[in-house]
Amino acid sequence: MTSGPHKIAEISLETRELSIQFGGHVAVNQVSCRFHRNTLTAIVGPNGAGKTTYFNLISGQLKPSSGHVIMNGRDITSMRTSARAHAGIGRAFQLTNLFPYLTVLENVRLVLQSQRRLGLDLVHVWSRHRDLIARAEQVLEMVALTAKRDVHAAMLSHGDQRKLEVGMLIALDPEIYMFDEPTAGMSIDEVPVILDLIRTLKKSSAKTILLVEHKMDVVRELADRIVVLHNGSLMADGEPEAVIASPVVQQAYLGLAPMEDAA
Repeated sequence: MTSGPHKIAEISLETRELSIQFGGHVAVNQVSCRFHRNTLTAIVGPNGAGKTTYFNLISGQLKPSSGHVIMNGRDITSMRTSARAHAGIGRAFQLTNLFPYLTVLENVRLVLQSQRRLGLDLVHVWSRHRDLIARAEQVLEMVALTAKRDVHAAMLSHGDQRKLEVGMLIALDPEIYMFDEPTAGMSIDEVPVILDLIRTLKKSSAKTILLVEHKMDVVRELADRIVVLHNGSLMADGEPEAVIASPVVQQAYLGLAPMEDAA
């Protein structure tokens, strides 16, 4: 159970006994967790803990073997990924795929068109919606890609492609942001841009942010709450200092056997 400010903030997303099994392997095991508006929750755990699989269940890439995903009190377990996106769940790096042979600006434009259900006409639609062009350019400025607005996405470096994907997610303007290791593969110089964007998103009380991240310095700085998964199960949930100091969490990160299995 959560404590402190999480009792006050409104619940936007919930998983109830969510599980998925691949053959004889249980990848996520009856995880029940509530996520709140105006809260950044970091989901951490050692490799193979089930973090990305749990994200896939929430965003709709995978169907659970059992359990439920609830958004704003509505059961969305049977919804497809696209329907969840329109309902307000945005997933960086998997949901917002790049269009490699379109320019950086055109990639963001298409997301804005999709958001307003304007179709995929790259010429006539944009001539009638200058406000959306201005918004696309504003997003590129936020992710430090203005200078590369006319470069095809396929020609970008790995770090710039990640920044573009975050920009596309911001353009989508979801209620729930899901970041799966957003700084992975980035150079030291590129990381601050993404972290600054996440800090900016945190300032909006209407947003819920879920973050899978291995870098504990990033987690300490950004997280209001930490959820720890281990072997597919929820192992700890609480305020960052208390969770990080927990012996069982430290054991998991050191790769040691859980205390109950040590005998």
